[in-house]
Amino acid sequence: MSKLQNKVAVITGGGSGIGRAISLLFAAEGATVHILDLNIEGGQSVVSEIANQGGQGFVHACNVSLQEEVLSIVNTIGKIDILVNNAGIAHVGNLENCKTEDFERVFNVNVKGAYNALYAVVPKMKENGGGAILNLASIAAWVGITDRFAYSMSKGAIFAMSLSVARDYMADGIRCNSISPARVHTPFVDGFIAKNYPGQEAEVFEKLSKSQPIGRMAQPEEIAKLALFLCSDDAGFITGNDYPIDGGFIKLNN
Repeated sequence: MSKLQNKVAVITGGGSGIGRAISLLFAAEGATVHILDLNIEGGQSVVSEIANQGGQGFVHACNVSLQEEVLSIVNTIGKIDILVNNAGIAHVGNLENCKTEDFERVFNVNVKGAYNALYAVVPKMKENGGGAILNLASIAAWVGITDRFAYSMSKGAIFAMSLSVARDYMADGIRCNSISPARVHTPFVDGFIAKNYPGQEAEVFEKLSKSQPIGRMAQPEEIAKLALFLCSDDAGFITGNDYPIDGGFIKLNN
């Protein structure tokens, strides 16, 4: 039996990578999926995949850092049962290498973007008697990662916001959790390696893979399966928790 039958899910950044995998799996499990993504072409491609597998999906061109855009789109959707805050960007550099514009760019997408979606969706969930929220944090919210100052800041905020929302809206039937992936093999990773380590792609990919004690990166579909569980009724007794999905990175990297 489909785990998300008759549910409506909003997924930010659903046009690629982890967001794409979550969108496809949620649709396959019966949800009507609304993708909010700045990359409209990527979102349209995922919606086409959803249609080809017999599901229902929609894409909305959206800059999640702009509250007016998020509110406008959410208000057209109507009832929302699930929100996945997945949209995010990275930045490489320590404190001294993080310029104001770098810091603000990461903050605006990763932190303000999640806030804007929460601000728009939570009142609708209250009206409808509840819902499930999943925010994508990171192992960078748990441990110090070299040269990830701005990114770590943003994911630490996601971690804390998830706890706050879980606490404040428990009585409204709203559950809120977060997950903390380690490295996941997405097109972004391949592009990052190609851009920063030309001619060393295979060597760097192997090094990054081996930095997980389990010996490899995660696949987006593995992240999506955890997301599905936490957003389904199977996780009805779970709120206010963060779940590392990290190949042992946090506790076994010694």
